[in-house]
Amino acid sequence: GLPVYEGLKIIRKQTTSKSLLRIIDDLITDVNNGKFLADSLAKHRRVFGDFFVSIIRVGESSGTLSKNLIYLAEEMEKARDLKGKIKAALIYPIILLVVTLSIVSFLVIFVFPKLISVFASLSIELPATTRIMIFVSQFLLAYGHFVVIGLILFAIFIRLLFKHAEWFHAAVNWVMLYTPVLGSTTTAINSANFSRVLGLLLKSGITIVEGVTITSQTFDNVLYKRAIARATDAIQKGETMASYLEQHKNLFSPLLIGLIEIGETTGNLEENLEYIAQFYATEVEIKIRNLTAVMEPMLLLFMGALVGFVAVSIITPIYKITNI
Repeated sequence: GLPVYEGLKIIRKQTTSKSLLRIIDDLITDVNNGKFLADSLAKHRRVFGDFFVSIIRVGESSGTLSKNLIYLAEEMEKARDLKGKIKAALIYPIILLVVTLSIVSFLVIFVFPKLISVFASLSIELPATTRIMIFVSQFLLAYGHFVVIGLILFAIFIRLLFKHAEWFHAAVNWVMLYTPVLGSTTTAINSANFSRVLGLLLKSGITIVEGVTITSQTFDNVLYKRAIARATDAIQKGETMASYLEQHKNLFSPLLIGLIEIGETTGNLEENLEYIAQFYATEVEIKIRNLTAVMEPMLLLFMGALVGFVAVSIITPIYKITNI
């Protein structure tokens, strides 16, 4: 029941981020001067995004701001939960990989160099595994800092390509889409995002054309972003959403297309989109569990092979000495 201005002042009191405080101060000033909240939020579009601003704008113009804010809060919570589940599922494989590489790096950089002088003084032919390890160890000791700098520069280069080269981003997305297990997970994540966002926009009172345009901007996947962005022209020409999505079966499942077609025919598109979003959110959880179930044994095998290779490289020469 509070006015927007008073609500913003209360939010300001519990905000600890300095950058967010500056934004809220700007919102308070604008609203106090008679501006719409959506217009003020639009000045900070990089922080809030088109989706957020559009929901607020429709709420203000239709007198349903409080209801739309609740819709928006629920949507953001669902999106956060989905991302959280994905991150939680990937924590164990990442920790396993980091621990493996840390152990091997420690052995190669700190333990193996101490044994090199011993091996060099032996009058035996060193096995191929030991010679490889000696080469790797000496190379890292001599040029390790260049390797680290090179990896950092490479990571920055890849990040810049993702940000500024759409063709590279699209190529990576294409590879992910057609990779076994990972492809079905990618489809489920983007289907859940599409259904949830478009359903909420329609529920908030936004037209289908404007809703599709805004939805396309919420995708990180370039292939989905392009496909949904082009849907606007098709819908404006009188084509249904389902018939357009039918042309992109590589991105959207028959289930999603079928339920959207039923929703458009019966006038229950919002409800059907909400159901699809819930269905694919569950699918994402299952797909992520399956993906980590595949990754974990592969990482364990990789870890065993790597540590085993180092162990064999150290033990084999010692075993040969005992047999002399």
